[in-house]
Amino acid sequence: MGCSFSAEAPDRRPEQEEEEDALPVSLSAENREAIRSSWREIQEDISRVGVIMFVRLFETHPECKDAFFTFRDLNDVNTLRASKELKAHGLRIMYIIEKTVARIDQDDRLDQLILDLGRKHYQYKALPKYYDLMGEEFIHAIHPVLQERWTSDLEEAWKVNRDDVYGAKEKQMRSLLKPEADGGLKKNCKSE
Repeated sequence: MGCSFSAEAPDRRPEQEEEEDALPVSLSAENREAIRSSWREIQEDISRVGVIMFVRLFETHPECKDAFFTFRDLNDVNTLRASKELKAHGLRIMYIIEKTVARIDQDDRLDQLILDLGRKHYQYKALPKYYDLMGEEFIHAIHPVLQERWTSDLEEAWKVNRDDVYGAKEKQMRSLLKPEADGGLKKNCKSE
């Protein structure tokens, strides 16, 4: 992710936490189908959704931008929207979401994907608190794409999915990071 934050890690390795950190997926069959069918529509505009998600994240939580070396100095919204790097990173996130949708009926494979993502972000020393923020911005970004289909039930299905995926990932990350007085992490960057 190109993250500039660091944390002190405990002696245990992510591999040792695998069974302990797996969380069951709590989606109903109806929610899983709603997510699968709506994802087909989202795929048609996947690049735009990724850009919208990141632009909204940086607008609503500007401190998040500092975690991305590539976007840190892009202060103009139009420059952000036009950034090839932002588009590429947004697509990478969308492909990860696509993988979660593809594994939505395969709890073991979905759990493994989440654990692998947690390990990867652990290596980046990413801040776990940003996962929920990303999930919220994803929900906001898909709303206009699914405009005519958007219902409170569909929104709830995506929120439950977000909570399952990001919640499991955040739980794993928090278990791997050594608690500090400032919420478990030390910011390791110069003030701007």
